[in-house]
Amino acid sequence: MLKKNYYPFILFLLFFFIYYAGSFTKIPFADCVGFVFLVEKGDFMSAATATTHFLYINTAILLKNLFNISAIEASRLLVIGSAAATVSVIYASVKTITKTEWISITSAFVFGFSFSFWRNAEIVEVYTYNSLWTSLFFYCIIKSFTEGKKQYIVWGSFCLGISLWIHIQNIMLIPSFLLFIFYFRAEKKYMYSSLLVFTVLFISLFILNISQGLSFNSPYSSDQGTWVQDSFKKSAMQYAQDLVKSVVYLLYNFNLFTVFGIVGIIALYKSDRKMFFVFFTASLFVYGFATFYAVSDNYVFFIPFNIIFALSIGYGMFSIKKPFVKKISWVCLLIPALYIAAFKIAYNTDKGKEFHDFKSYKGGLNYYMLPWMNNNSGILEFTIEKKKAPEPVNWMTYSALEYIKLLKSKGYTEEEIKKL
Repeated sequence: MLKKNYYPFILFLLFFFIYYAGSFTKIPFADCVGFVFLVEKGDFMSAATATTHFLYINTAILLKNLFNISAIEASRLLVIGSAAATVSVIYASVKTITKTEWISITSAFVFGFSFSFWRNAEIVEVYTYNSLWTSLFFYCIIKSFTEGKKQYIVWGSFCLGISLWIHIQNIMLIPSFLLFIFYFRAEKKYMYSSLLVFTVLFISLFILNISQGLSFNSPYSSDQGTWVQDSFKKSAMQYAQDLVKSVVYLLYNFNLFTVFGIVGIIALYKSDRKMFFVFFTASLFVYGFATFYAVSDNYVFFIPFNIIFALSIGYGMFSIKKPFVKKISWVCLLIPALYIAAFKIAYNTDKGKEFHDFKSYKGGLNYYMLPWMNNNSGILEFTIEKKKAPEPVNWMTYSALEYIKLLKSKGYTEEEIKKL
């Protein structure tokens, strides 16, 4: 029998294989080609704005140089490796709370198979690398509360501070961090050290950008869109629709395990108010931001909340203490079948077929309802063949054209590029 301390490593290898098997065949649509282009150029980022994702791009470039691999494979390695590692952190976090092996493994599978996270493990995006650091932040919170290991107060601030260099969305976690520090105010040595570490990492963002001639607000603003401003200009009906959509996202990610997540929230409130309010504050800000943020792919911004909810699922299963919970836990292995069933049902409706045809240029319903991305439609092939989409895709094809030009300068033919 495997030693229990091998389980995180086994989970890492298992999900690395799952994510690698379903990884993109060709560079997908959306922001993917822009990220690969920057890694292919190989110029390390010298500024940390809301859209440059300083640490993500620089880490991918470092991997590319270190292992002498292509920008595509370096990006794939970073994305899949971070995703698999995050699943292991989920396991370790739930194990710390519940001390129960099967619940921790089940929670890891539920999160690893959750649609939003799984999808982002299959494409070239920043969110799995970001998830690794935010999950480590949550892990440190749990360790501090449940085991009284005060050094994790400082490690938590470090993980959160590092995460800001990957994605500035994590400023939404600062209120929960401050509450976390407040609860440990009696531990002055660790509290002040934690505040110092986080402050240095946070302020360094501004110092770096100002030294590059950028404005003070550049770490959390962008000249590429007015998404934040637009988020405050919606009608009451639009806000209501956003809220409904957020619930649909939650159910599609966690299916019947959503019930255990709700039970876990209630159970944590009853058993540990301080830890509850730290996670509740984090959830409130992240979920609210993701729900009303005026971008078409807002589902990705729920992922930090989904991490918290996956932890809550584990605690909910632990709190019920009924034999039937363990007996049905294996259902988590059927989550991929749920996506296939949902896809087939949607595809066999008139609306589903209409949507599939409309979005066929990037894979149709497959792209939106199935998390794996192998044998996908590629943005480079789309751009080279000058195909037309029924909706604006200029921002994607602009990055694709830059990348194509760079690849041609390195000796690639158009036929070779179309396969990437």
